[in-house]
Amino acid sequence: MKRLALPLTLLAALPATAQTGDSDRYAYSQLRDPAQEAKARDLMEELRCLVCQGQSIADSDADMAADMRALVRERIAAGEKPDDIRRWLIERYGDYVTYDPPLGWATAPLWLAPFLLLGAGIWLATRSIRRRRR
Repeated sequence: MKRLALPLTLLAALPATAQTGDSDRYAYSQLRDPAQEAKARDLMEELRCLVCQGQSIADSDADMAADMRALVRERIAAGEKPDDIRRWLIERYGDYVTYDPPLGWATAPLWLAPFLLLGAGIWLATRSIRRRRR
């Protein structure tokens, strides 16, 4: 049994070392073409990290963000357009993945809340000013 311990331990650790080199390379380095890297960078700034929730995938250190950065760079390097990549990610992860969700029934409160709060603030301010004048 002791003879099998080391081979079984190494066998169990094998999936952890099975990552592709391209994924790591694209996650933490830039594309060679500056124009392609600029497109990838702009798109990465617009996409939300699904783990951190407050950072873009360009700023996040989470493994999920690294995977998404690699995916964006791989697809940009393959000639895919940023809008197509964004659409694919939205289909896969939902509207939450983008900082600019489309207007729809589910996202209407997100778009209307700032205007409602601004209107409430103006209403409270004018009401307060009228009271002070009396």
